[in-house]
Amino acid sequence: MGKPKVVLGVSGGIAAYKACELLRRLTESGHDVRVVPTAASLNFVGEATWAALSGNPASTEVWESVHEVPHVRIGQGADLVVVAPATADMLAKAAHGLADDLLTNTLLTARCPVVFAPAMHTEMWEHPATQENVATLRGRGAVVIEPAVGRLTGKDTGKGRLPDPEEIFEVCVRVLARGVAEPDLAGRHVVISAGGTREPLDPVRFLGNRSSGKQGYALARTAVARGARVTLVSANAALADPAGVDLVRVGTALQLREAVLKAAADADAVVMAAAVADFRPAEYAGGKIKKKDGQEPAPVALVRNPDILAEISADRAREGQVVVGFAAETDDVLANGRSKLLRKGCDLLVVNEVGEAKTFGSEENEAVILSSDGSELAVPYGPKESLADVIWDQVAPRIGARRA
Repeated sequence: MGKPKVVLGVSGGIAAYKACELLRRLTESGHDVRVVPTAASLNFVGEATWAALSGNPASTEVWESVHEVPHVRIGQGADLVVVAPATADMLAKAAHGLADDLLTNTLLTARCPVVFAPAMHTEMWEHPATQENVATLRGRGAVVIEPAVGRLTGKDTGKGRLPDPEEIFEVCVRVLARGVAEPDLAGRHVVISAGGTREPLDPVRFLGNRSSGKQGYALARTAVARGARVTLVSANAALADPAGVDLVRVGTALQLREAVLKAAADADAVVMAAAVADFRPAEYAGGKIKKKDGQEPAPVALVRNPDILAEISADRAREGQVVVGFAAETDDVLANGRSKLLRKGCDLLVVNEVGEAKTFGSEENEAVILSSDGSELAVPYGPKESLADVIWDQVAPRIGARRA
């Protein structure tokens, strides 16, 4: 079996230079990459650079090597087409089926998965014309990654920055691995919580847990690759921002509740993967609690935090919303999980065993997915991305079933 064939389209934005890093990651991981730049993009990165880095010719014209019919053959032979950066102009051309250069011709002939990584100024991204073009492309099955928020050209800052090339690469790998031209979460909005909340005792100390956020972030990355619009509510996770997500950072359980409820208002699915503290200190000390010689510390009074999973399950923000919870258990794992599923009222509960050196912070996980219909699905030990995909396999048909 040959190397997967990837077409890297590069359109004319200042972020074109970042595509060099994406190309390097694709080639070094064993992909056969053909770069198809637009004429405008050559103002930023030259044709010779693309040819040297990819080991393949790079051309903007349909009239070069005409005997090979490149405007048809390149798209026909691709396993994946990724356009990074995708300017507002490129999105408009792709949405309307224009074919005035080699890249737009390639997009029309490709029958493989297509990924667009937009990059432009905030005003251009938010313009109704661009948003309609994005909706059109997503409606046809393309994966259009949400731009990142950050520094743009000049002094401007806002949404429109090209996501980190490493994160775009991760999306491409997952799209290729699935090999499905039309992503099953296209047009869906999913909300994911990740990480672990921290409940402050004083300005220095807090009550927390060992959750790293890796499972929630894996859920976010896999959802993006399956075409979803993703809101990731992250509690104290020290991880790279996944490409294509709207990231909301929180600290405490109360902050997480507020952010999740707000995002869930128009969500098709809510996945509560964060480790949310059950309790918080009843009082917050405005200054550092001092150690006093010869005295034992005063007991710390605790109060309950809201049960966010039960609240969302009982009061769905919209008809057909699918709610998924997580149960981290240390003993009687399945028995406790089944009891929790009944109490919380969610559609699916992902149950796993945790401990000081188990699951938390690891790159791997295993779990049993319990369903409200009584079914159970064991997911063997493996990468957290694999478990995430199995979870979405269970969620996607339930969204359709609830709305039918």
